[in-house]
Amino acid sequence: MKKVLYVLLFTLIASSSLAQVSFMSWQYSMGFGSGDLHGFISPSSFRGATFSYSKFVKPGVTLGFELGYNVFYEKKPFDTYTTGNFSYSGSQWRYSNNIPLLFTAAYYLNTEDKISPFASLGVGTMYIGRKTDFGSYSFNNDVWQFAMKPELGIIYNTEGASLSLSSKYYYGFKGSDLPSQSYLTINIGLVFRR
Repeated sequence: MKKVLYVLLFTLIASSSLAQVSFMSWQYSMGFGSGDLHGFISPSSFRGATFSYSKFVKPGVTLGFELGYNVFYEKKPFDTYTTGNFSYSGSQWRYSNNIPLLFTAAYYLNTEDKISPFASLGVGTMYIGRKTDFGSYSFNNDVWQFAMKPELGIIYNTEGASLSLSSKYYYGFKGSDLPSQSYLTINIGLVFRR
């Protein structure tokens, strides 16, 4: 948890020092697990946020970074959890904390119009903190995975803060301790321009 707080603190400091940027965005994220993540936790997540910063390098093209945080949670009333040669039965509380940290490139259409569609690609890493609480036992698995993220969205441009709506698909490649983790997000946010 300390790692998460350090990353969020860094982002807060960076966002305050980058007040004069081309694009700075805060988004609320709803997550929908897929693949192994969906098998571990099936309910959708309504606990997520994303911060992104990007700067135009030529008309319609930006480069930047993104930091996200999505928490998936499920309480299982009764299940069997197997680790090694041991099996435990009872109620379980399952958590998956996902923190992608990505470099991004985006292409925007009609940046001066009221509605501006865009497509983005992110490449970087994703921290996954997977935890299962079972009575007095707790099983933890903390890993970093190489990650990619395509994104499609629109920005509704206004005089002040603009509104954004987008969909992102995060994919973390298989690591030594955990299969690939992936999830889809629907994001609603505010975009601030210089």
